[in-house]
Amino acid sequence: MRAAIYRGPGKISIEEVPKPQIKSPTDAIVRVTHTAICGSDLWPYRGESDHDVPSRIGHEPMGIVEEVGEDVRSVDPGDRVFAPFVISCGECEFCRKGLYTSCVNGDSWDGENGGAQGEYVRARHADGTLVRVPDRHADDEDTLRSILPLTDVMGTGHHVAVSAGVEAGSTAVVVGDGAVGLCGVLAARRLGAERIVAMGHHEDRLELAEQFGATETIAARGEEALERALEVTHGGANHVMECVGAASAMDTAIGVARPGGTVGYVGVPYGIEDGGLDMFGLFEDNIALRGGVAPVRAYADELLADVVGGNLDPSPIFTKVVDLEGVPEGYRAMDEREAIKVLVKP
Repeated sequence: MRAAIYRGPGKISIEEVPKPQIKSPTDAIVRVTHTAICGSDLWPYRGESDHDVPSRIGHEPMGIVEEVGEDVRSVDPGDRVFAPFVISCGECEFCRKGLYTSCVNGDSWDGENGGAQGEYVRARHADGTLVRVPDRHADDEDTLRSILPLTDVMGTGHHVAVSAGVEAGSTAVVVGDGAVGLCGVLAARRLGAERIVAMGHHEDRLELAEQFGATETIAARGEEALERALEVTHGGANHVMECVGAASAMDTAIGVARPGGTVGYVGVPYGIEDGGLDMFGLFEDNIALRGGVAPVRAYADELLADVVGGNLDPSPIFTKVVDLEGVPEGYRAMDEREAIKVLVKP
């Protein structure tokens, strides 16, 4: 089979690799029909995080079940499925709490599991990981494109909104205009926020935020962004959603939170250890900090119901579509901010 291979910063190639095989009775083999390039994939691409060289890459698979182990009960060959960005057993202490990303039997999609930017993946713990798409939507391309973000960014956007405590009638501030931030706007609207202020650096992305439900947008950086956010919200918001991961974004999120408010965070915190964290700001104003790596499997069923019901459509975040051979170009486009998120159809 063919798959995307990471060969160092700025280097993605498409190569022939061994196809994953059933190794355990709980495994399933999925032929990937849709996947994506994630903002977090750009960290190794830019040389800003470690990733084995060479190694497979990708973590947002959707496809058709081709083969299942003898103990798999939730899916059958021929079923259309999608999967969260991590593998989880669904049975351990943390899975039972809904913390699927802390699964004691968890795994990534890399290595012998195939790498999700490829033609096949092996889903270890298929019953705890795979989510079945209803048959009536299994071949509806528009619906499938709306479902694909549930593998990561839509579930992550929902997690940051939940972590920030967004509720009906509330005011929420979303820091970041990438795919997660835009999905955070959708999530805040879905949870009933009355005002949603989207903050970012790109006018075209903020226009999409408005389409997704943002009532105000702020295109500024640093102190100017903070001052404008405080002005727009009349002193800050009780619910702030940090969707970037940079120290500057976290400082902005803390700065715009009202005393007693909550900052939800899901941005992968690269660089935070160098930039520090404004703990005094949190302490002084009794601001809560909640979030972390999103357990998107916990939200998949409810979000799927809204997508197939026509009430949720995150598909506009895909602003470029490539085939498998076009994955290197997809990385370049995202790295250079020419695309918000790239959809891959192997």
